[in-house]
Amino acid sequence: MSKVAARLKAMGLELPPQHPPTGNYVGFVTSGNLVHVAGVGPTWGSAVRYSGKVGGSLSFEDGYAAARLTALNLLAHMQAACGGDLDRIARCVKVFALVNAGPDYTDAHKVADGATDLIAAVFGPENLPARAVTTTLALPFDIAFEADAVFLLH
Repeated sequence: MSKVAARLKAMGLELPPQHPPTGNYVGFVTSGNLVHVAGVGPTWGSAVRYSGKVGGSLSFEDGYAAARLTALNLLAHMQAACGGDLDRIARCVKVFALVNAGPDYTDAHKVADGATDLIAAVFGPENLPARAVTTTLALPFDIAFEADAVFLLH
């Protein structure tokens, strides 16, 4: 078992089944030592776990949990990109996050912490990624949160 997989297991977490692309794109692209993971959301396989607007039908806590599950989905794509060996990941370099919320919602950065807190727990706080986050009035399938990411491989 990889060290990353062991950390996830110790935290009581498992990676969801990789969600296939829902349009004309691929789940990830590797370029040199960088892996660009396409936008994923809070799904377990193809089942949406968190839908609706954060600060509306969903609480902040729901949004944070959606972001955390989304980070697990990023790692599920990375597991495929790394041939099953998550220890090939040196760090997450960048995360871009979208929070499905109304125009006056101002805690998107705190919601996105659900994703980056999980990344820090898995790879260490010294390996936090750069991040951008914004709100949006709608996301595909009415998911609460979406993120894409760039990872660096050893």
